This record gives sequence, structure tokens and C-alpha cells, in this order.
Amino acid sequence: MSTASLTAAARRQAQLAFLASGTEFRLGRAEDCPLPPEQLAAVRGDEPWVRACLDDGLTARVYRVQLAGRDWALKVARRPCRVQNPDGQASFLNELQRRRDLARLMRTPEQAERLAGIVPTQYASLQQGIALSPWVEGRRIERWDERQLVELFDLLIALLLAGLFEWDLAPGNTLDDGRIRLFDFGYLYPFDPLRQYNSDGLASPGFHPAERFETRQLFACLLRLEQQSEAWALADFELEKRIALDAYQRLHRELTARGASETVSGWLSDLMRGWRNALGGDPGGLYLQEAWRSHWLDVKDDLSGQSCTPLTLQRLAWLRDKATALHADLLASGALANARNPGRDALLDELRQAEAQAIRWQLGDTQNAG
Repeated sequence: MSTASLTAAARRQAQLAFLASGTEFRLGRAEDCPLPPEQLAAVRGDEPWVRACLDDGLTARVYRVQLAGRDWALKVARRPCRVQNPDGQASFLNELQRRRDLARLMRTPEQAERLAGIVPTQYASLQQGIALSPWVEGRRIERWDERQLVELFDLLIALLLAGLFEWDLAPGNTLDDGRIRLFDFGYLYPFDPLRQYNSDGLASPGFHPAERFETRQLFACLLRLEQQSEAWALADFELEKRIALDAYQRLHRELTARGASETVSGWLSDLMRGWRNALGGDPGGLYLQEAWRSHWLDVKDDLSGQSCTPLTLQRLAWLRDKATALHADLLASGALANARNPGRDALLDELRQAEAQAIRWQLGDTQNAG
């Protein structure tokens, strides 16, 4: 086993051991809550101060509560969690650990400005299973525009430079209230940006902020947009890639100035070179490559957690269609470079098996949220 995978395994083992110990982990002070924490933890949803319940999260419910003259987001951990893997089981503990890290970072004015899109924590308790934050009157994003993309990548690069890698940029975890907000940190993990690609160390070079955004959210938006116009979807993809390229150039300069390893520096250079070449020519091949990767990775993530939704089946339908009609293009684009068996019949058989599992593990009408 590699050092990188040992690092991820050690983190999971430590978090699961912490949970098993029953030790408390708390942020903030009980006296700063608009109601006693034990009363918040006992919320049923029919209290007069509960304005709404968002029940589509796989790891928690979120209540909009009105107390002390303002609205709050009260996150209540699901017990048991609906994601059946170690990271899912430890996601609420991890969220509180990362909220602590973010609060420490944001004590400095420079970091507070760079991380202004992070929603702060008023109070949280592991044993009570609650996290209280100011309510964000924002909207989910159906189609990303330039301002939103610039703000998102600025925030993701700021997190990266602070040594934090966000894996789950699902639609339910990003809101726009005039600026992009991030507020769910169950899959935000620490790492060394000067020596590692992400929190898996050097084991998984395919995972980086642009990939996570594309896989967990953007290509679901583009999947819907393709039904109206494939040209519109391609144009939106080009916009995102150009903004990502600009952000990665800034990231590369900053990491180099800080003494990043040749491995990390070269990896980023190779990524950017591939994007530049595609954007300077015909980006259609890059679209096919990134879309195939994004849809397939998200499907595998849903299958791993046994947490499939109608979107899982929609992604599988897209994959099946492209494997049937565009197999030669998939090969030419490099989309199948990591496939165990890139042959058309083998791919279709693998997709049929995945679809059977996705149907078996449907959560109902739940949206893909963290």
C-alpha cells in the first residue's frame, strides 16, 4: 500500500475510532445559541420556530429556523448516515473538524477576505449531532455564468492554498446569494498542497478542484443543457475551462513561489497544457473526455455509497448512448485511457451491470446532495 493511501486510511481509522470513543467535539459556546443546544438537537420539524426542512441531504437534515430575530441553518446529522462507506460514516465529525480549521484561518483579515464565501459556524456539537450557522438566502445554480465560476474557483484555490481539499462540490453544497457560498464540509480534508495532489497524497492525480466541480455538479447541468442545445453545453464548458485555466495559472505561480515539489508543479503544468491545446483547437474532444470521466466517476461514487438517485440513472443513460454511438471518438479523445477493457461490448456490459445496481440502490426522489 502506498504512503498516500496509508494517509487516507489512517485518517479514516482515526475518525472512526474517535466516533467509537463517544468523545465530544464542540465548536462555539452554548450561551451563544438562540435556544439551548439540547432543544435544538431535539427538533422534530413542527416547532413554531421551524420555517422549513430540507430533507434531501444524504448525511444530514437542514432546518431553517427563525430565532432571536434572525434566520439560522440548523444541520442535524442523520443517524445512521445514508452513505454506506467509512467517509460517509465519519462525515459529520469531519465537518466539525474542518469548521474548526476554517474558523482558525478566518481570524486573519487576509484569509477572512479570501474565504468570505465560507459560511461561518455559530455552534456545533458532535454528540448532539447539530451544527448551527447563519441562514444563506441563496439559490441553487442551474446554469453557471462567468461571475459565479470566477468566484467559485477563487474560493477553491484559496482553500487549496490553505491546505484543504473539497471533494463534494454537489449542487446542494453551493449556493448563490449574490456571491458563491460553501457551507457543507463533510468531505473537505486537509493535505499538503506543496507535496500532494489532494488528500489522497500522490495516489490519485486525476482529482483536483476543476475535476471535482465538473464531476459532482457541472456536467449534471450540462447534461440538462444538452437536451436543449449541444452547442450551448459546449460553450458553457469552454467558459468554465478558460476560467479554470486562469485560476490554475495563479495557483501554479503561488505554489511555485512557496517551493512546491517538481512533482506537483509538473502535474499542474501538464494539466494546463492539455487544456490550452484543446481550447486552442477543437474543444469537442475534451468535452467528451471530461464528460465521460465526470459521469462515470459520479456513478461509481453513488454505487460505492449505495446512494443512487434518478440523476445516477440519467448519467448512465448518457454513458450508454455515447459508448454505443461514439465509441471511436471516446477512444480518440483519451476518455477510455483508464478503462479496464475499453472495447465497446465490454463497456456496455459494465454499464448494464452498473444500471442494475443503481436501480437496486435508489434513494427515491432525493437529489444528489451531500
